[in-house]
Amino acid sequence: MTVKDLLKALDKIASFGLAEQWDNVGLMLGNPGQSIKGILVALDPTGEVLSEAIEIGADCIITHHPLIFHPLKSIDTGQPLGRFLRRALENNIAVIGCHTNLDQAVGGVNDVLANSLGLQDTRPLVTVENDPEPGSPAGLGRVGRLADPLSGEAFIGYLCDLFKLPVLRVAGKLPEEISTVAVCGGSGSDLAPEAYASGAQVYITGEVKHSTARWAEAVGFCIIDAGHFSTENQVVESLVDVLQNIFAEKDISIPVMSSERQQNPFVYHQPES
Repeated sequence: MTVKDLLKALDKIASFGLAEQWDNVGLMLGNPGQSIKGILVALDPTGEVLSEAIEIGADCIITHHPLIFHPLKSIDTGQPLGRFLRRALENNIAVIGCHTNLDQAVGGVNDVLANSLGLQDTRPLVTVENDPEPGSPAGLGRVGRLADPLSGEAFIGYLCDLFKLPVLRVAGKLPEEISTVAVCGGSGSDLAPEAYASGAQVYITGEVKHSTARWAEAVGFCIIDAGHFSTENQVVESLVDVLQNIFAEKDISIPVMSSERQQNPFVYHQPES
C-alpha cells in the first residue's frame, strides 16, 4: 500500500469533500507514491507522537487535527512545528490529517461520541451542505435519546467515568432527569443554539465560550464542557479498528496502531489539604 492508496481508503471512510472550506485535510507531508510499512493514529500531531512512530517503525501518521493549518511563510526549525517537519522528513514519515471531514462523516467523531453515550435514533445537529452523497446522515454534532433516562447527578457521574475526568464544567441548570442529549466533539460552543433548538435537555461539547455559558444560563439550557480532547479522542481507536478491518478484508498486512503516549494536555491539580 502506498500513501496514495491510504488516502483513497480514508476518503471512503470520511470523504475529504466533507471538510469545511476553511479546513486543511489530506496529505500534510510526504510522497503519495511512498510505500507504507506501519501506521500510527493519534488526535494531535505532536513531537511525542512522532517519536512514538519512529520507535515502533511506523512511517505514516494519521491525525485528526491537521499538522499544517495556516499557510506557512517560513519554517523555523527551532519551533515545535518546524522541528516536527524536519524530523518527519529526515525519517521519511508521511503525515495525513482527517479533520472536519471526520467530524461530519457517518461513523466519525460525533457518531463515535454519541454511540459511546448509548444514544439512540441519532441525527445531525447541522446537516452538511457539501455532502458528496446528498441525503446521507452526515453533518456536525448529533442529538439522540438515552435508552433509559438518568437523573442529572447520575448522568454527570456517568460522563466522568466515560471521559476519565474528575470534574466537569456545567453551565445552566442541570435537569433533574435527562433523556435527550446533544453532542459535538471538540470545540462546539457555536452549535449551542442548534443543540437547544433540537429539543435536547443537555449539550455535551468542549471549549465552551463564556458568552455561550451566560446565554445557556439565561435561557435555562444545560451545557456540559467535557473538554476538546475527551470528546474527540475516542475516534482514534475507532479509526484504527475501521482501517484494520479494511486491511484484513484486502489481505494487507500493514500494522495500524493508536498512540499509547498521547494524553489529555490538561491535568487537574487540587491543593493539598
